[in-house]
Formats: sequence, C-alpha cells, structure tokens
Amino acid sequence: MFIDLNNLQTWVKISATAVIALLIALAITPLVKKFANRIGAIDVPKDNTRMHTTPIPRLGGLAMFVAFLLGVLLFSELNQQTIGILAGALVIVIIGAIDDTITLRWHVKLAAQIIAALIVVFSGVIIQTWSNPNVFSPSEYITLTGALSSLLTIIWIVGITNAVNLLDGLDGLACGISAISSISMLVITLLVAEPDVAIIMAALAGACLGFLPYNFNPAKIFMGDSGAYLLGFILATMSIKGLFKFYALVTFAIPFLVLALPLFDTAFAFIRRIIRGQHPMQRDRGHFHHRLIDMGLSQKQAVAFLYAISSILGLIAVVITTDDKIRALIFIAAVLIAGTIVFFVYRGKHKNASESGTNSKMQSKDSEETKPPEDPDETKRR
Repeated sequence: MFIDLNNLQTWVKISATAVIALLIALAITPLVKKFANRIGAIDVPKDNTRMHTTPIPRLGGLAMFVAFLLGVLLFSELNQQTIGILAGALVIVIIGAIDDTITLRWHVKLAAQIIAALIVVFSGVIIQTWSNPNVFSPSEYITLTGALSSLLTIIWIVGITNAVNLLDGLDGLACGISAISSISMLVITLLVAEPDVAIIMAALAGACLGFLPYNFNPAKIFMGDSGAYLLGFILATMSIKGLFKFYALVTFAIPFLVLALPLFDTAFAFIRRIIRGQHPMQRDRGHFHHRLIDMGLSQKQAVAFLYAISSILGLIAVVITTDDKIRALIFIAAVLIAGTIVFFVYRGKHKNASESGTNSKMQSKDSEETKPPEDPDETKRR
C-alpha cells in the first residue's frame, strides 16, 4: 500500500518538519559552539587519524538533537514506540556529550548504547523478520521471536550507532552521509505508507542540513560523539520501524543499501584491525576517507566522492520500492550523478597533481637561483 502522494496535508507536515529542524539547527549551532569553547569541549589533533590541524570545538550534536527533537514533537504522533526511540536518543546524546567533554572509556560508552537499545526494544521496536539464508527453502523469510529477536535488534542498533561515529573522519562527511540516508529513507517510507517514520526522517534530515554549513571544510564546529551517536541511533531504529517489516526478499536489502557506506567501512575496519592483532576499537588510517586522502584527493573531493556513492546506493534502495515507470528515471539520475562526481574527482586530482608538479619545479628553480656561488678555493681543495 502506498501513500497518496497528492495528499497536501502529508506534504505540508513533512516539509514543515524539515524546514523547522533546519532553521533551529542553523540558529542554535553558534550558541552551542560558544558553550563548547567555554566548557573546554575541544577536539585537539593528537594523531595522524585526525585531518584538522587546529583545535575545533565539539558538541555540535546538541544543536542537532534540539532541532531534531522539536521537529518531531511539533509534527509527529507520540506513540509508545516513538517515545521509546526519543528516550533512547536522549541517553545516547548525553553519553556522547560527556565523552565530547571528558573522554570516556569505550566500554562505558558501549554500555550506554546497549541501555539505549534496550529502551527501544522494550518500547516495541524489534526486528521480527530476517532473510532466509536457505535459498532452497520455500519460505523467503524467517520470523524471529523472543531473545533472538531482541538480541539481533540490539546488535543492529549498536552497530549502526558506532558505524556512523567511525565514519566521522572528514569535515561534513558523517553529517552529509546521514542526511542522504535520511532523505533516502524518507522517500522509501512515503512510498510504502509509513508517514510517521517519514516525519521523523524529515526532522533528522533537516537537523543535518542545518548543521552542515558549520561543518563543511574548513569546519567551524564538530558534531562530536553526541552528534554521530544520535545520527547512527536514529537511522538504526527508524530502519527497523520503517524498512525491516516487509515480507519480501528484496526489502531486506533496503536498510543495508541505505546504510551501506558506514556498515562496510566499519566491517572492514574491524576485520583489518583484528588481522593485525589490534583492538577493534583502536584508531587507524585505514578508513575509506583516509584512503581517498592518501590517493591525493582533497578533503572536499573525498567527501564529494563518498556523497556520490551514498546517493547512488540510496537511489538503488528507492528503485527497489518503486514501480517500473519510475525506475528508469531514477537509474538515469544515478548514472548522471555518478558520472558528474567521477569527472569532478578525476579533474580535481589531476589539477592537484599539476599544481604540485609546477610548485616543485618553481621551488627547485628558486633554490638553484638562491644557492650561493662556490668558493674557488674550496673547489680546488675538493
């Protein structure tokens, strides 16, 4: 069953939610920045995994949370599940804000994330179906119950929460990817008749878009763990509420496609660290964005490239839920986006290489011109 997209009331509520969340984030982020500076919530570059070179205030997640929360409270119907998700988000933001200020140990943060996930489970947001791994079985899905269902839900929520946090390595990256994922889920939930989920996703997208102007390179403020945990938590819980419930094989691919970038980046990071004998939570420079930087891309180019990948995956997820008349248009749009971004990255990389070569030649020439003449007596002695 699909939502009547000609319903003016639906469009007004969704649009108003996104706009209000965006405007609130725009308005209060400078205030949060001042507050972060005052209490000393500053990200100081200590190792080569951080791409900034000067201290930058954190706690931007507080501005995003306030914007998101007000958007939801103004336009969403507060049922038991929504209240449970907001309560869990509050726990996540609080622990993230504390970590942004005094730095907590990883197991303390993990415990708080599990508590937040349990709040969501007790509110009734649970993964109840899963794709059947037995391809020869006549049943396309498995119905999950009891402890197994709850355990899988907790793992999913905690995993996505940390995946978005690990993706937060370049200015504007995690926030922009989350905005793209939110918009993708917004479109999908509209197509599959989930207006309540669509409103919440509109609030999250608006909060992200309102914060992005302050977070683009060069960033004026970071969202910190408070923001990254919030985005991952809401994306995880709403994917369960809005995308995991459809009894068809292809629908199980939808949440994985929408969240594919942080999922795969985190999976590869954990595998890479375990193989090397490192702790899975230890920082390194092996993330996708680090590899793009090491290839010669600038921060803006690397972020644009990953935006493009996330957009294409989101469009593919939307395609799965649409009818044949719309799929061709979406496919063409995806190809055009991919081609534009690839051209941008290719041109920018070669431009950087050309400028680097020119600068090297100029420096070499300058050094030759400024080199003092040799002493004739010293030449004779050699």
